[in-house]
Amino acid sequence: MLVAPFTHVRPFLTSVIVLVMAAAASAQQPTFRSSTRVVPVVTTVSDAQGRLVPGLERDEFTVLDNGKPQDVTFFQSGVQPFTVVVMLDYSASTNLELLKAAAEQFVQRLLPADRGQMGSFSDTIHFSGEFTSDQDDLIAALDELPFGNRTRLYDAINESIAVLRGVEGRRVVLVFTDGDDTASRADFGDVLDRAREDKVTISTIRLESDYLDGARKRSRNDPPLKRLADVTGGGYFELKKSDELAPTFARVAQELHSEYTLGFSPTRLDGREHKLVVRMKRPVMNARARGSYVASPEHLASGD
Repeated sequence: MLVAPFTHVRPFLTSVIVLVMAAAASAQQPTFRSSTRVVPVVTTVSDAQGRLVPGLERDEFTVLDNGKPQDVTFFQSGVQPFTVVVMLDYSASTNLELLKAAAEQFVQRLLPADRGQMGSFSDTIHFSGEFTSDQDDLIAALDELPFGNRTRLYDAINESIAVLRGVEGRRVVLVFTDGDDTASRADFGDVLDRAREDKVTISTIRLESDYLDGARKRSRNDPPLKRLADVTGGGYFELKKSDELAPTFARVAQELHSEYTLGFSPTRLDGREHKLVVRMKRPVMNARARGSYVASPEHLASGD
């Protein structure tokens, strides 16, 4: 007599499980359900003390397209997975052991749904292999990457963007350097154009004053790296002390897991570059997002 009620419950439980799995999948990847073209704007919010601000609602944000407020038709908050290339300066000036220990702080904060690949640049550029969620494999790769003398910074970022091409979901390049570019074939303009075209977020960590080996050699400030981060919506961290490295790598991981995704449908697809600005309702909060987009169908997301 107990069998009949159980058989009615079983299909119900199956339906619930399917719904839960579907909800989890949709939470991992932004899905634009409109048939119109959508501009996704990934945004990081911090307070006046630089602390990340979670739990905000849609009406806290205003998106400006060439100065005009837009109707935000898509909104997603909470932890969102990403795929990242961690590209590290393995040139002669770098204290590799300190840098590896700092990079481990980033890897150890990756979530099971995240994927990564390690890379190094000096005279040559190398990648660890396939994207993986295995933290042990990623950390082990740090000891297998070669080092050299020169600094091919822009080539390294350019090739990292190329490696991410074809990867679904959010794509990030996290690059560390303690020096200036000395040997690249690509220049800043090449990297900026490719990052815009492929919609890849670039976050940069730069050790500005002292080299990692302790030599008192001062490296000049590098505004192009900050501009690259600003345009793509990434973070830019300029450090003056090597002991700030580990917490900064950890901070980048925290930021990447604390972003909001806003979406709006542009009123004109004129094929031109449009300026993007995200403003917050409360002035004590600061929003960081990519600074522009190209208003053409091939550059925008679609629900079709």
